[in-house]
Amino acid sequence: MSVTERFLRYIQVETTSDESSSSCPSTPGQWNLANMLVSELQALGVQDAHVDNNCYVYGTIPAKGSSTRRIGLISHMDTSDAVKGPTHPHIVKAYDGGPILLENGTVIDGFDFLPSLKGLDLIVTDGSSVLGADDKAGIAEIMELVEHLMQPNAPDHCELHIGFTPDEEIGRGADLFDVKGFGAEYAYTVDGGALGEVEYENFNAASCVITVHGISIHPGSSKNQMKNAATIAMEWHHMLPPFETPEHTEGYEGFYHLISMKGDCEEATLVYIIRDHDRTKFEAKKATCQEITAFLNNRYGSGTIECNMKDSYYNMREIMEQHMEVLDKAKESFTACGITPLVSPIRGGTDGARLSYMGLPCPNLSTGGYNFHGRKELIPVQSLEKMVNVLEHLVTHA
Repeated sequence: MSVTERFLRYIQVETTSDESSSSCPSTPGQWNLANMLVSELQALGVQDAHVDNNCYVYGTIPAKGSSTRRIGLISHMDTSDAVKGPTHPHIVKAYDGGPILLENGTVIDGFDFLPSLKGLDLIVTDGSSVLGADDKAGIAEIMELVEHLMQPNAPDHCELHIGFTPDEEIGRGADLFDVKGFGAEYAYTVDGGALGEVEYENFNAASCVITVHGISIHPGSSKNQMKNAATIAMEWHHMLPPFETPEHTEGYEGFYHLISMKGDCEEATLVYIIRDHDRTKFEAKKATCQEITAFLNNRYGSGTIECNMKDSYYNMREIMEQHMEVLDKAKESFTACGITPLVSPIRGGTDGARLSYMGLPCPNLSTGGYNFHGRKELIPVQSLEKMVNVLEHLVTHA
């Protein structure tokens, strides 16, 4: 089975995670993929392959040769709920560089990276769902590497520890990861985007839920009596810095992102994520939320607005700066495979950010995909294949 065939097989299993669920995994489809992967690992000869009670898949390939290194490779099984529904992939052979018309009429066009993909074979959706390259591309690449390493004529390599996690997209992927049992000295999440990405910096992240309590009075007799929760929520939102949003920021610039809102006169809720690479600026953003809340509570009455914030993860740079040789090995592997390493900050997070703080240094590597979390997601077949080569170089030159 080729890496492309593996990828197309895995994306057919619906594994969208669900933040409203308190179970682990948050959706039953993740069990289906986990069991499939364990069966495939066992069929390839990975004798200790198993899935634990929380849907984490683990397996180990013993070293061949003299290497004493113990390296981990990790990807997540769930997919984003940004566009829900089953995935129907299609391959655009020898992409001509122009607009790509998907089956439902959606057009992929206008992206800066598209000209660089001319001539490649692109896996796309039919326009009705995400593709799932985030992160089933990473899983497929790791599984293809496993098959290579289990061949009798495989090159010498280090001990390889494999981990597939549930619920990364809802921030829980590292919650129940068994770092000690995993057994690696360090690891890489294979969960990035464009081919060549090597990432060891990510956002500091927090969630913020604003709940506004109003007073509903008949509008005909509401003067000086009504307290409209929906309009107060709008007022709260408009007191945030207007250009510190995802659509106005890039690189190291942080943001406040309103991800959902609901409400009426009686009660309204705003749900945000807060992000910044700089820890001081991150804390300042959280303080701004508290200050706005205090200001409006002073105007409308104590307890009108509740501001509940929770930190999600922190920038792993603080940890990775103590283990830069792990980054150097990744860059060397990309270079050896003819790919220019692209060291850049992650405008998001990975399981690796939290795992790094749990004692497992874990930067992030590319999968080769683009436009994650949307209908216009795509990945070149050739990028899948090249990432297998990169991972193979990584474990054979540890």
